[in-house]
Amino acid sequence: MALKFSMPVQNSRILSVGAYRPARVVPNSEIVDKIDSTDEWIRQRTGIETRHIADADESLIDMAQAAATIALRRSGIGMDQIGAVIFATISYPYQAPSAATELIVRLGNPKAAAFDISAACAGFSYGIALANDLVRNRTVDYVLVIGGEKLSDFTNPTDRATAFIFADGAGAVVVGPSEDPGIGPTIWGAAADSRDAITLMPSYLDYKNPETRGAASWPDIAQQGQVVFRWAVYEMAPVGLKAIAAAGLTPEELSAFIPHQANERIIDSLVRTMKLPESVIVARDIRTTGNTSAASIPLAMDALLASNPELHGKPALLIGFGAGLVYAAQVVELPPLPHE
Repeated sequence: MALKFSMPVQNSRILSVGAYRPARVVPNSEIVDKIDSTDEWIRQRTGIETRHIADADESLIDMAQAAATIALRRSGIGMDQIGAVIFATISYPYQAPSAATELIVRLGNPKAAAFDISAACAGFSYGIALANDLVRNRTVDYVLVIGGEKLSDFTNPTDRATAFIFADGAGAVVVGPSEDPGIGPTIWGAAADSRDAITLMPSYLDYKNPETRGAASWPDIAQQGQVVFRWAVYEMAPVGLKAIAAAGLTPEELSAFIPHQANERIIDSLVRTMKLPESVIVARDIRTTGNTSAASIPLAMDALLASNPELHGKPALLIGFGAGLVYAAQVVELPPLPHE
């Protein structure tokens, strides 16, 4: 017997964005001695000049709360109207309860649905996909999506492959109903046969090797840089083009490109391979913010709108990719001018 109810699908869009960067700015000069490197080498390899690092007593939830509060204020939506909170992160130090449930208590709506996503650097785009479906199907009216990381807690300061890459911060958006479509179909997937290319070590090795369990130190991020670089450069451009086509647009009709801020060389390669015209404004938050995994896209979105206010309401391609190896891309209409 078929279910006897009718719920017409509605459109959704991103209503606002908020961002929080820790006050402490760390230039390359503070890192190079520990990894036997140079400022020039880091800039050439990644484009990173500085990054934001949270204080020891500044938690992931502190940063997420700050970003979410800004996003809510800019949207004009009260936290009591938020039906679900989706928190994308890989750096919350507890398996359970979730970061999302800790956050909703802080924000004053402990009754909202709340859950975390562990999709690393693609986590925010995964969250947008889920929020879009929740609003379109009228499961909830409004969704708060957060991408937040305190990666400094998981970065080995002497690891030459990663010490200069990762940083801290949080970004948030409010997704709600819209008269016109504001979030395009999501193109997502994984190359899970290469999932070991980025790991939180040695916890993952301990899981696979019972003999070493209990003898490991605090887990650090480790990655096979060349494997990840080649995968991102050669596999993500087709994903981006599929997302543009799925939204019914061409590259020439985009106003902005906001990729995961992993590496400026990867960003440049994606722009070339997708043949994006010069009229498309490309987010390059990597230079001053570093790689903040799930936080990087909303942080870059906020920075891009701050420097280019004419982009409010314009179409942008988002694409996240990272550990797993997982990816997700969608075209969105950037949030309108803040309600405030």
